[in-house]
Amino acid sequence: MSVTVVGSLNEDVLAAVDRLPGRGETVVARASSLAPGGKGANQAAAAGLLGPGVHMVGRVGEDPAGDRQLAALAASRVNVRRVLRTVGTPTGSATIPVEDGSGENLIVVVPGANARLTVEDVDVPSVRDARVVLLQLEVPMAAVTAAARAASGTVVLTPAPPQPLPAELLVRVDVLVPNEHELVQLAGAVPADRSPAELVALARTVSAGSVVVTLGARGALVVPGDGGPVLLQAPPPVAAVDTTGAGDCFCGALGQALARGAALPEAVRHAVAAAALSTTGPGARGALPDEDAVRSVLPRVPEPTPVD
Repeated sequence: MSVTVVGSLNEDVLAAVDRLPGRGETVVARASSLAPGGKGANQAAAAGLLGPGVHMVGRVGEDPAGDRQLAALAASRVNVRRVLRTVGTPTGSATIPVEDGSGENLIVVVPGANARLTVEDVDVPSVRDARVVLLQLEVPMAAVTAAARAASGTVVLTPAPPQPLPAELLVRVDVLVPNEHELVQLAGAVPADRSPAELVALARTVSAGSVVVTLGARGALVVPGDGGPVLLQAPPPVAAVDTTGAGDCFCGALGQALARGAALPEAVRHAVAAAALSTTGPGARGALPDEDAVRSVLPRVPEPTPVD
């Protein structure tokens, strides 16, 4: 086994808008569509398109939305035998307005069946035997912690939506992958524009292990837990259409690269290339790349910059 993802499966409702609404404001969308989503399922789909041996552990409802989520993952070469049906609870959903031009978005999630994932659900061979286990926080914390405890391979955690991390979980995480806003919240810091060096300092207050801070169009900041050099890895240039799910694609690609034995800086280089390509189409999975696409763009990925 290569990569196992424990996490959420949602049906996304995408709404195309001229601009994102402010607090209390109503805007009119010019179009809407349904798409498969959920941080866990997005990571699994990205990993599945990039390589074999990907497994998904989670829950959906006994409803057509659940059928669609399972079919979409299977089409991305993901093993879904450990995605359980939940009686009397609908499949999770998310409403996502996407701004024309910039591709920026807002996301409101209704957990549905995701909230029913249990400790027993995740203590399974596909978690115990995986080379890499990818985790997020759209399912109960008890299940996330149990999956990290059961894992024998590398544990990668996306701390989103951000919330306090139990010490029992954090000590078992090999690579923590927050975005800049999640890092600030985990560190209990005041929101502000920060230099890469300042973000490194925050990362080291949050975890003694490796931290990879995703920075959107600026790429990712690699803070190794073993004292290795800190690097800022910029992505290749692309024409972004929709940034929905780019962070999830990053984590799926990171997991596949780590499972193949890549060192963390090399895995991050691979992940920023995949994530950049994923923004060139609509929705969280509208432009997920395969391995050939990522390899074709790797020569255009800038060399990493050391951060003092």
